[in-house]
Amino acid sequence: MTETFRAIRDLKWLLVSVCALAVGTLAAHAQNPTPSQTPAAAPAAQRPAQAALPSPSPTPTPINWSEDPMLRRFVFRGIGPASMGGRIDDIAGVDSNPYIYYVGFATGGVWKTTNNGTTFQPIFDTYSRGSIGDIAIAPSNPDIVWVGTGEANNRQSSSFGDGIYKSTDAGKTFARMGLEDSQSIARIVIDPKDPNIVYVAVLGHLFGPNKERGVYKTTDGGKTWNNVKFIDEDTGFTDLVRGFVSTSPDFVGIQWRRARFGNLEDH
Repeated sequence: MTETFRAIRDLKWLLVSVCALAVGTLAAHAQNPTPSQTPAAAPAAQRPAQAALPSPSPTPTPINWSEDPMLRRFVFRGIGPASMGGRIDDIAGVDSNPYIYYVGFATGGVWKTTNNGTTFQPIFDTYSRGSIGDIAIAPSNPDIVWVGTGEANNRQSSSFGDGIYKSTDAGKTFARMGLEDSQSIARIVIDPKDPNIVYVAVLGHLFGPNKERGVYKTTDGGKTWNNVKFIDEDTGFTDLVRGFVSTSPDFVGIQWRRARFGNLEDH
């Protein structure tokens, strides 16, 4: 009887050992499964169609890219607000459509909006100067836009211009119309009835004398200019106001400044 119980006990422990071994084998197999065989490639007719990869967009030509072979590999890129900027010198709006106006920056060119400032587009980046002194729109024709380059800010970091520009297609294109040595143009006034008559207050060189300063007038849309007010080579003009009075057909009020001393006087 004792032998029978002993045999049953040994059989029980044997079954326990076998079960433990089986469980351990299953656990090891679950952690390190045997890689399944790679299925055969489906026939070409059964493969799903792959979307065509989009072709890369062409790289736009950099603005003001040099034609010199040695310099063509150097391309200007924006690096953020690394230096002072953001000075707005003038805002000019279309009287008949207040949703259209132009903004001139001392160091950032001319920007135009046609949706009341929701979005702006730069329209002067392809020209030789980005410093703007004044913008004027012809009251009789909003397609005629004048831009005077060179900020008229008397400071040690002022940027210089290279004359006055005119657009006849609402800022799509500009043509330089003279006054190349003015360096700083402060104000442009256009005759309300005749867009060919334009007055320009030229401050001139900020840090030295020059002859191309004073008040200039054109009667042929900028083809020729006449210096109608000149004091001396050290005195520039910073503002012009054109108005009407009952006793005179028109008058021009002038504000001028001596460039090297900063004295402001009315004339």
